[in-house]
Amino acid sequence: MHKKVKIGMIQFESKLGDVPYNVKKACSMIDDTAKQGAEIVCLPELFATGYDLNVLKEKIIDLSIEYFQYIKDEMSKCAKKNHIYLIAPFGEVRNMPGIVYNSALVFDDNGDCMGSFAKSHLWAMERLYFKEGNDYPVFDTKYGKIGILICYDAGFPEASRIICLRGAEIVFYPSAWRVQDEDIWDLNLRQRALENSYFTCGVNRYDPSENTLLFGKSKICCPRGSVVFELPKNEESVGVYEIDLNDIQVSREETPYLRDRKPKIYIDILND
Repeated sequence: MHKKVKIGMIQFESKLGDVPYNVKKACSMIDDTAKQGAEIVCLPELFATGYDLNVLKEKIIDLSIEYFQYIKDEMSKCAKKNHIYLIAPFGEVRNMPGIVYNSALVFDDNGDCMGSFAKSHLWAMERLYFKEGNDYPVFDTKYGKIGILICYDAGFPEASRIICLRGAEIVFYPSAWRVQDEDIWDLNLRQRALENSYFTCGVNRYDPSENTLLFGKSKICCPRGSVVFELPKNEESVGVYEIDLNDIQVSREETPYLRDRKPKIYIDILND
């Protein structure tokens, strides 16, 4: 039985600090992916505010708090309107006043918020403005189980493995990845897919400004670690690609990394 799902990726260029503009633009691009048949759509990291912390500084906290409910409501409407699952990364306000997480919220195809993932490995200046997350949830959609890690999280195999062991079949990596580390971007997404025998979907921002130089090149990697779909480098773009989740089981039978792990040995060594 085929378990096919069409993945939509939005390689987004934000207008720094202009949340209403960015949200309106994102909704238009989400509409475009839905018209191409996308069933799960992902935006990049902090799409609503823009990313440049050297410029925004504390303003990113103020914007996240002021616009949190507005962004959440608009993303909910967009998911419902287009009958898609939507992964929308923006600053999240939880239950502590004044505290913001660098998160991705997940909406189902009725527009209901299924929950969120908060980035657990904060990069550079992020730790000055955001609180780190401490959980790795997996979301059960009608198309399969999905996990989320954000940007720098991709460099930590432990996080990806936990999501794998919790049953994820597709892991999304919404990102603001700089061009200086393009080689690491290419390697991380392929390696996380191969070692866990699942699909990875890295959705990177595009931002040509001198401070950031975020290059796009969003991609989907199959369970063997090969790139099966990739958006262009250095331009804003959207794309939709169909994957077959049955490829996961085939890969795990052909290359049984998960079956042949030795958790007891690893734990015993760490406890010595």
